[in-house]
Amino acid sequence: MTNFTPTTNELFKVLRTKGALKQEVFGKTLEAFNLFKIEAEILAAQYMMKSLPDKPMIPFEYYDRGEFEFRMKFGADVLIYMMHTNVFEFSRDHEVMRNPYVKDDKRRSYCGIIHIFNFLADSFKYNRTQDIGYLIGRIFVNREHHYFIEGKREVGLLYNNFPTSKMNRKAVQNIIRSAMLYTINFDLLTPPYNSMKEVTVLEIQTALDAMQIRTGKRMGFRFEADES
Repeated sequence: MTNFTPTTNELFKVLRTKGALKQEVFGKTLEAFNLFKIEAEILAAQYMMKSLPDKPMIPFEYYDRGEFEFRMKFGADVLIYMMHTNVFEFSRDHEVMRNPYVKDDKRRSYCGIIHIFNFLADSFKYNRTQDIGYLIGRIFVNREHHYFIEGKREVGLLYNNFPTSKMNRKAVQNIIRSAMLYTINFDLLTPPYNSMKEVTVLEIQTALDAMQIRTGKRMGFRFEADES
């Protein structure tokens, strides 16, 4: 087998081509993420406008946490949206790579990623740093603003047509609402008795101060059980 050593010009061409592609994908993903920020803030404002004075106030708040993160706090839950600053390509075994849309132009397989995590609001309120959160979805965005989602139930099943799904305001609204609906219906279950029957003195002392006993919506249960 003969090793190929590129010339300087060939090397620079590859560097420029790949670098420009990744910058383009990053820019499109950041545009999509900023659209998520706008729509999340609008939704929180709409909720406040429709709040009824004679009903108990269920909180719904939007927090901008910088260029690559924002949070939506509603009821007992927090959704954290985080954009990864790197660009990724799918493995050869991924189903996306078998799609004619990607086979026609391999550049379409390069994507930025927006993650959606679900945590309990009390985990942050009481600084319960050992509590568990869940990745409920991740959104892939390519250079053509096409997207698809890997996720749980409402989040992932409706948005997996990569060749035709384009990121726009309506798509973002649907994704945000679907993520919220899944989170609201993803109830906190009591952990198995055997996982809680032994507690250290330190855990009890800490719990008395800040309710620090480790909590998660499915403590002791496999998250995969919620895929139906």
